[in-house]
Amino acid sequence: MDNQLFDYTPITERDAIHWPGGARIAFYVGLNIEHYQVDLPSTSIFPGTAQLAPDPLNYGWRDYGPRAGIWRLIESLDRHQVRASVMLNSDVGERYPQIIQAGRDRDWAWVAHGKNNSIFQADMTPDEERAYLGEVIAATEKATRQRPRGWLGPALTETFRTPELLAELGLEYVLDWANDDQPYRLNVPGMLSVPYSIEVNDISLFVGKAVSGPDFVRIVKDQFDQLYAESAESGRVMSLVLHPFVIGQPFRHKYLDQALEYVVNHTGVWLTTTDEIAEHYARTAAAPAS
Repeated sequence: MDNQLFDYTPITERDAIHWPGGARIAFYVGLNIEHYQVDLPSTSIFPGTAQLAPDPLNYGWRDYGPRAGIWRLIESLDRHQVRASVMLNSDVGERYPQIIQAGRDRDWAWVAHGKNNSIFQADMTPDEERAYLGEVIAATEKATRQRPRGWLGPALTETFRTPELLAELGLEYVLDWANDDQPYRLNVPGMLSVPYSIEVNDISLFVGKAVSGPDFVRIVKDQFDQLYAESAESGRVMSLVLHPFVIGQPFRHKYLDQALEYVVNHTGVWLTTTDEIAEHYARTAAAPAS
């Protein structure tokens, strides 16, 4: 079947995007703060035990994030004055309230990211998904005291109805499609797609490709330099996607600092959040002619 959610629009044929203050790059850190069920397989560092329940090896590796890695990561974000765009499982609010409080103290943006990263809605019926999304968004709002405006599905999963159901609930953008360097309008009234990187992503790089810390810094620099060069006439978005149980490992800590230092010290960079990117684009970009 053909994709009905969005139309093809080459980046070379669009109206120019102008970010606040004449910035060329809108840069955000996508911080995934997640909860995993102890009896279900999920993202793993060693597949040999991934189907076991319990699986102390892989569950413990993931659980390092909220216990230790997140606090080291927060130190880096604070040092470089970067506000996170948090992809938040709603279960986090009940289980790790200290993390929620740290984010509220720092005015983080909160993006709904499902109930936990062990449940995907891809096979839900319309009624099941509507109820699930409503529960997740309500729980996220209760925990953060802020109604989320955006959505990232656990493992970037959706059904063909997800954006429409999210729009019914008042959300304004999704991050799941990861196919552009600029925001664009979906064929769902009031709903945008905001860029999110699958490749400049610590799981893809460190776990999927086993890159080193210095390689990570080089990749972030190369991504930034190319987008910056292309943004002379029209703004671009750069996301840096992080997971506390990956980038929060002690031996990787200094490399995140080096990467952030490179980006934030450039002129023409808008240090922002996904909420602010979506709001600015929706307000300033002309809607396509019908």
